This record gives sequence, C-alpha cells and structure tokens, in this order.
Amino acid sequence: MPKKRESDEGEQKSVSLKSLAAHLQLSPATISLVINKSPRAQSIPKTTQDRIFEAARKLNYKPNFFARSLRSKKTFTVGVLVPEAREGYSTMVIRGIENYLLDAGYFYFMASHHRRPDLIDQYPSMLMERSVEGFIMIDTVLNEKIGVPVVTVSGHQKLDGVTNVVLDHRRAAELALRHLVELGHKDIAFMKGQSFSSDTEVRWDSICRAARELKLNMPPELCVELLEDTVSPQLGIPVVDQLLRRGHPFTALFAFNDTSAIGAIHSLREAGLRVPEDVSVVGFDDIPLAAFQNPALTTVRQPLEEMGAAAARALLDRIQGVTGFPAEILVEPELAVRKSTAPAKS
Repeated sequence: MPKKRESDEGEQKSVSLKSLAAHLQLSPATISLVINKSPRAQSIPKTTQDRIFEAARKLNYKPNFFARSLRSKKTFTVGVLVPEAREGYSTMVIRGIENYLLDAGYFYFMASHHRRPDLIDQYPSMLMERSVEGFIMIDTVLNEKIGVPVVTVSGHQKLDGVTNVVLDHRRAAELALRHLVELGHKDIAFMKGQSFSSDTEVRWDSICRAARELKLNMPPELCVELLEDTVSPQLGIPVVDQLLRRGHPFTALFAFNDTSAIGAIHSLREAGLRVPEDVSVVGFDDIPLAAFQNPALTTVRQPLEEMGAAAARALLDRIQGVTGFPAEILVEPELAVRKSTAPAKS
C-alpha cells in the first residue's frame, strides 16, 4: 500500500457552509452575507463579521463560487476597457476600480484596445460572451449602447443609459490659470492634448473660457498641440522646442498633463532656462511622480483613484438594480502647489 506523502497529511480539508455555521452557532444565511460581502452585511456587527472571517480562515472554508452564481444568476464579473494600461492616468484609475471591486467580491477582465476602432467594437461582444455583467470604459470613445450597464471615465459622450464620471474641467482650468495670474504671469504658453484623447476638447474649451474670464491673451504663437502617442516625458519635448523656435516670450506654461510637463521642463533646461525662475510650469493629473520631480511639479490634481472607485460603485449599483442613476458624476479638482511655479520676473 503506498505510503502517504507528508505534504498530503498536512493538507487541511475544507469545511462546508453548513459546518462553518454550526461551528459558529450562526445561520448559514448570515455567514453567506458576510463572506460574500453583501451590502446587507453592513447590518451585522463587526465583531461577528470578524469571528466569521477568522473561523473561515482557520477551518479552510472555501465559498462555492459556482453555487453562488447559479443561485443569484450573476457572474460577479465586469469588463474594463482602456487604451493602454501604462503607468500614469490609466493605472491610477484602474487601482481605484480594482480596490472597490475586490471589496465588493467582484472580478474583472481588462482589455487594452490601443484606440483601434475595430477592437473597441469587438471587445464588448467578446467579453459579454464571457458573461461580464457590465463595463467600465476609461478614456474610450463609445458611440452606441451595448446592452449591459456601462460607466465611463472621461468618456464625455452623452448616451442614454451611460453614466460618465468626469472631472470639473472648468474649475480645473480656473484653478491653474488663476494661480499663475496671482503670481504675476501674463505671457502664458498653452499645451493642447492629442486629438484622440477624450479629455482634449473639453479641457481646451475650459482653458479658453478661463483665459477670457481672467483677461489673458492666447496668441497662436503660444499655443501648441501634442501629437505623439506616448506616456514618456518625451511627449512634451518637441512642442516646447517648437514654442522656443517661434521666439514669442513667455513666463509660464500650462501643460496638458504631468508627463508632458516633465518633458517640457527638460526641454526648457536644455535651452538654458530655469524652472521656475525663468518659466513656471503647471501640469495636470498629479501622478505619483509629480511630487518627486526636481522641482516638484505644481499640478491640477485629478482624484484618479476616487474616480475609478466612483465608476465601480456606479456600475455595481446599476448591476444590482438601483434605479435613478445619474448621467454624470462630476468630480472636483484641486491645485497642488509645489516648486515648479514662482512669481513672474519683473
């Protein structure tokens, strides 16, 4: 007769929900609510919830996902579409989505479409074949409804049945430009985003409006547009080189995002200009690296993780049948003032 391996003897057999309930002297329904992190579990005392999780760990209780799915007729899975999951804006939004979904007991599939229209059209169908219950789409152009609940982050399209989580860009532009005006800057260069970015037009319109209200000129010589599709600081270098070749003096630059702002600072230094002594620079997003640049970057802070969490919360509300969902969730920006801005040279 074969001898048992030591590793087999050390394995702990998992217990059933009924056995765990008997051990804790609680009802199986109570344990199921807590283990599955149901919203109704909020009414159960935390001490009881802690007891349940501790006992489940010690007794090696494994929830039966398939049984849960069959009972509820749900897969507890959603799809997340993103242009590219590269460091910066998208990864911070995804972090907020992921944390909220994990706490709610949901799983997600993520697909990067690289802004290809064919993939944007195909991926929803492919993921619905895998039984996702809804979608979160980040910086993704959605032109038509797809048959399941959808929440977008910075989508800006107004479609029936779609909830959009979006920053208050008017307030963001006002915060950045007012800060520069209060520092005495009048000759400000402006960087517009790439044509394919969902935020470009609404942010540019907001900047133009804020400039008018603050009586700032926006001469064409001081307006440049990003062209490259990269998350490298290289993004900001050619457009700042272009500004400098034009020869129109400026004492401040409002960049489209933090990545382009970091590249802009490099280009300005290569041209012999100091930041912020000669040119102040303001970024946008407040990615983690912004505070650790030299100088630390003044930037408009988008609460990106909060936006991701808000999108996940809105989607699960929709999936769980909450009625009266909003068409738009407006998120407030803040200005993080650091060392890349200073009073204009007199």
